[in-house]
Formats: sequence, C-alpha cells, structure tokens
Amino acid sequence: MVLDFQMTEMREHKSARLLSATNEECQPQLHNPIAIRQVTDPAPANLTPILDSHSNASHHLAIKLEQQPTQSSSKIDQKEHSDNKSDRQTEPADAQVRHLKDQLIRAKVYLSLPAIKNNPHVTRELRLRIKEVSRALGDAAKDTDLPKIAFDKLKAMDQSLEKGKQIQDDCAAVVKKLRAMLHSTEEQLRVHKKQAMYLTQLTAKTLPKGLHCLPLRLTTEYYTLNSSQQNFLNLEKLEDPQLYHYAIFSDNVLAAAVVVNSTVSHAKHPSNHVFHIVTDRLNYVAMRMWFLGNPPGKATIQVQSTEEFTWLNSSYSPVLKLLGSPSMIDYYFRAHRANSDSNLKFRNPKYLSILNHLRFYLPEIFPKLNKILFLDDDIVVQKDLSGLWSLDLKGNVNGAVETCGESFHRFDRYLNFSNPLISKNFDPHACGWAYGMNIFDLEEWRRQNITEVYHRWQKLNHDRQLWKLGTLPPGLITFWKHTYPLDRSWHVLGLGYNPNVNQREIEGAAVIHYNGNLKPWLEIGIPKYKNHWAKYVDYDLMYLRDCNINL
Repeated sequence: MVLDFQMTEMREHKSARLLSATNEECQPQLHNPIAIRQVTDPAPANLTPILDSHSNASHHLAIKLEQQPTQSSSKIDQKEHSDNKSDRQTEPADAQVRHLKDQLIRAKVYLSLPAIKNNPHVTRELRLRIKEVSRALGDAAKDTDLPKIAFDKLKAMDQSLEKGKQIQDDCAAVVKKLRAMLHSTEEQLRVHKKQAMYLTQLTAKTLPKGLHCLPLRLTTEYYTLNSSQQNFLNLEKLEDPQLYHYAIFSDNVLAAAVVVNSTVSHAKHPSNHVFHIVTDRLNYVAMRMWFLGNPPGKATIQVQSTEEFTWLNSSYSPVLKLLGSPSMIDYYFRAHRANSDSNLKFRNPKYLSILNHLRFYLPEIFPKLNKILFLDDDIVVQKDLSGLWSLDLKGNVNGAVETCGESFHRFDRYLNFSNPLISKNFDPHACGWAYGMNIFDLEEWRRQNITEVYHRWQKLNHDRQLWKLGTLPPGLITFWKHTYPLDRSWHVLGLGYNPNVNQREIEGAAVIHYNGNLKPWLEIGIPKYKNHWAKYVDYDLMYLRDCNINL
C-alpha cells in the first residue's frame, strides 16, 4: 500500500509537469514559474480520489491550459518583482526541488521533438544539463536537501531550455507529443497500481523467514524440558470471575507476546490479569514455550489449542461446515477462475482458520466467566484497561468503538443490501464498529442466545450472497442492537494502512490497532508506527537472535 501510494504520487507529479510543459510550449509569452508551481502542487494524500479522477482532471487541466489567456512577459516580470518578498515568505519548502523536476521533464520533452533532434549542439547541451540537474537533485525532498550548486544548475538549465524553446515553434506537435506521453504515463500508473496491490496482498499473506524460524526453535527447546517444567502457574485463577480476563486468538507467537507484554506493562495490578491464548496445533507447543521462558511478570497465562474444543465441530458450527466445503476451498485457492471475486483481500486463506471465528464462541470457551476482553494480535496496549470491566454496557453484549467517522465503515460497505434479507433487517447507514478490542458481557450473551443468532445468519449466507468473507460482517449482524459504543480513545485504528493517523490520537489511545496489511512485524509496515510495537520486543533474546529477528 505504501509502495502503491508512492507510485501514484510520482505518476501524478509527472502528469502535472507534462501539462506544465504544454503550457510553456503553447504560450511562449508566458514564462511564469508561479504558474508552474500551481500546476505541480503535490498530489493529495488520499489515494483513491486521485486514481478515480486522474484522467478527467488531466483532461480538464489540458483544456484549461490551452485556453489560458496570454500576458506580456514584462507585466509578469513586474508582478513578480513587486511580490518577490511575499513570494519568498509563502514559497513551499520544496519549491526549488519541484522546479528542478519540472526542468527535467521539459528537457526530455524537447529531446523527443524533431526540431531539436536536428540540432546536435542543442541536443548535446540538453543531455548534459539533464545529467547535471539529475545529479544535483539526487534524492532531495525539500530545498534544504539540495547542494549549493543546485541553483547554478537550475539557471544553466533554464538557459538551455530557452534555446530549445526558440528552435521549436510547432505548438501542435508539442501538444500531440505531450498528450501521448500523458496517456502512456496514466497507463503505466494503472499497471503499477495493480501490481503493487497484488504484491502488497501477497506480502501480507507471507510469513517472514524469522517468524517461521521462531516457532521451530521454540518447539525444539520445549521438548528438552521435563514434564514439571512444561506447566504454567496460578491455574486456580483461570476461572475466577473476579479477575480481569483477556482472550487472544493467534498463531503468531511474537505478536501475541507484544499484546501480553504491553498490557501487563500498563496494568495497575498485574497479578489480577489473566491471559487466555488460543492457537492452532502447529503453534501450540511454541506458544507455550515462549511464555514459559518469558512469563509476563505476576500475570497469569493459559495457552490452549483449538483441538481441545472437541465440541466445536461442523455438526455444531455452520461456519466450520462452510469452511471445509469444496466450494470454499476452491474459492480461496483457485482464484484465477473467471467467476472468482476480483478483490484479493476477500480471498485471503486466513479466513479458513478457525482461530478467526472463535470470537463468536466466547461463552462456550469460557463457561465460568462473566466478562472478557477480546484483543486482536495486531494491537498494542498503552494504558491500564481494567476500567473496561466496570463499564455499564446498558444491557448490551459487546462494548466497541464505533467507526462512524469513516464512510467505509457503514453497514452498506460490508453487507449486500440488494438482498431483501439484509435490506429488511438492517440500516445501510448504521454505524459500524471495530473488532480488535471488545469487552463482552458473557452473561448477557448467554441470556440473549447470541451464538444462535450467529449460527442462523451463517446458514443463510451459505452461498455468500449476504456478505463476502471475514468476521466483521457477521459480527455487525450478530451484535446488531447489542453493541454499546465506547469512547474513541479506548481504541485507535488504522496503523496498518493509514500513514496519516492523528499523532495526538495515537498518543492518547488506550489501544492502538495495526489493522490492515501493513503489520509492524512485516517489512512493508509503516516505519513511523513500528516503534510503538517494537519497544515491547526484547530483540536480545536468544530465540530472536538465533532467527535473525530484528527491528
């Protein structure tokens, strides 16, 4: 996603600069760097509107530039001189960088024109200037990054471009060439966007080598212990409803460790906190070994395998029956077929894991508990969470942070309202809410028989006509009118896809959530958010060093 954004921004800049060059060629009287700067303003941070409106915007800009009335050079020079002081005060921090990039675009355009090609002296001069400006520009992002010689190179390039402008005078040929280049650039953008999206999805589904090594190393170590060393302490606390209980369902040892470590670090009374970790058969031993070797202070740990829940089978759970069906497996692993869903995120095989659906069976997994806090394994806790257990949920089952501020988190984003079963029972504009940190009242859950509601809707969605895949859509349905809105400061989302999450919100949040593909343990994670997660990992631990896991 970060790669996609950078490519988009680069292509957007290039398209704008080509249009700027068109303006220069077709209106030689206009030699106004201010106008160029207006055309080459940076692309907006919101990627989707750029991509959706790019072609139309480019077309209108081209028309506008062709129709723009000309002014005399002397008037413009007088205007620039009179406003020179104020311009310097309001000039963007990257004005010279943009100017240099614009020059490179114009020079390359000139080199492709027949009139310039027929003039070897100007051709050699322009090629030399391109090398000089490229070398001076380097990787500079703002004017302060530029070397001292950059201004000299800028002036020299301006002089060479002026010569080129005097040689070519066929405006129609220039416009034709630039339109062709613009069309080619937009086509490259489309192709690269598609490739970047695919590679991001692929990377998100791929386990890094170090995280593959870690459970193998832990498993080997576990079997060197004697039987007395393979057990956790404080087992009497596991069913004590007076304590603070957490449910974490994960097959990622390091991610689960960060959740536990960050929670205990901020707990006022760590000995009153109990963590119930459920993992799959493949990672069960490794998960146990990690917490046996790295106990979280005075807190209590329980590690279970999904195989221990013998009651959870396809005869009881409709979703298990569906996940094991040939049609579902075909949907996930044969996505190249013509009738497959084009959206890659709906074809992530993680949805085949029962770990992803255990959240709908909390009362059955913890029959002696009254309340439990569900935590995803891609969150970091930054404050004491014990206050959540004393909240009055007003008879609701699920306490969660609503996401009404995000248009894409309304019900109509996740549910198929063209189906009468959905349209008759739900409001398309209803607020969605976030999984990742949810306080569940298990007594109310049992009393209102919420699990049966979940089963009924899963049976109705056997052909995926009510919603696609994942756990949020059935969650929205199952807890419809059973969700209590928590204050937004309890749970801040977006650190796994949005590079512009408000820093104050991050700092004030009780829980921050790396929802999205850009997980902090992956190389594609957003760099500025990684430290919030990494500070709860001791990279000097033997297991991590052996597996070459580092920040």
